[in-house]
Amino acid sequence: MHSLSRKAEDYLEAILNVSSEKGYARTKDIAHELCIQPPTVVEMVQKLDRMGMITYRKYDGVTLTPEGRKIAEVIRDRHETLKSLLEILRISEATATQDACMMEHELHPETIDHIRLFLAYLRESPEAGSIMKDFGAFVQVRQAKASVKSPVH
Repeated sequence: MHSLSRKAEDYLEAILNVSSEKGYARTKDIAHELCIQPPTVVEMVQKLDRMGMITYRKYDGVTLTPEGRKIAEVIRDRHETLKSLLEILRISEATATQDACMMEHELHPETIDHIRLFLAYLRESPEAGSIMKDFGAFVQVRQAKASVKSPVH
């Protein structure tokens, strides 16, 4: 796999997300997906085009090349795996999304593979349902105790 910056990986993932719906992505769509201004997108899009990750035509939008798609799918899969783990841990969706975005770039592939295995175990194990229910109750009790100890000023 190409050695890409976190920023470049985020762009590829955003392009994949947008183009999955439309078949292509415009710079304004990418900007919206990344919560940045459209002029900021053009420079990175041109760079990714030069690297062969995307095809960029100013008025026709952006499409992923096969290599760019492969990388984007790996990043999106890592993101979804990590987000799923964090949500199982009762992290809010917004925080899980944000944290998964940071973690997806840094964790070793072996770590991601083992997280996938753990998630599969939780889905397939007959005992997992009751364990997760007990964990949910445990989290609620701990959060309630913590909110009593630290009142809002």
